[in-house]
Amino acid sequence: MKTLITLLAGAALAASTVPALAQEADGGAMPGMDHSGMDMPAGTATQAYMEAMDVMMSGMSAVTYTGDADADFLLMMIPHHQSAVDMSRALLEETDDAEVEALAQAVIATQEAEIATMRAMLERMGIEAPPAPAE
Repeated sequence: MKTLITLLAGAALAASTVPALAQEADGGAMPGMDHSGMDMPAGTATQAYMEAMDVMMSGMSAVTYTGDADADFLLMMIPHHQSAVDMSRALLEETDDAEVEALAQAVIATQEAEIATMRAMLERMGIEAPPAPAE
């Protein structure tokens, strides 16, 4: 009986690791985040949104954790905020809605200011910030 319980417990443990191993097999990518094969309607900002999301995920995945909660937060938030800026800029190319345009402009202004603040905080901590996007 002890042998059966031990075998069942071992099988349950082994089965519980399969999802983690499967995720690692593709480099740890998040499910549903690879948009490279998707067909996007021509003339829309959708492709730019997907590209911004992919760049954000790459930037966040590239972070080397420091073990310091404050620094790690800042390192992760910079690509997150940059994605919001990039998506807002893409929207401005196509929107006809004044209210949405105003929101996008506000997102750009606030997120860029916050990115600058986060970069300054990392500099004060002696930690290199992620590279700024090429304009």
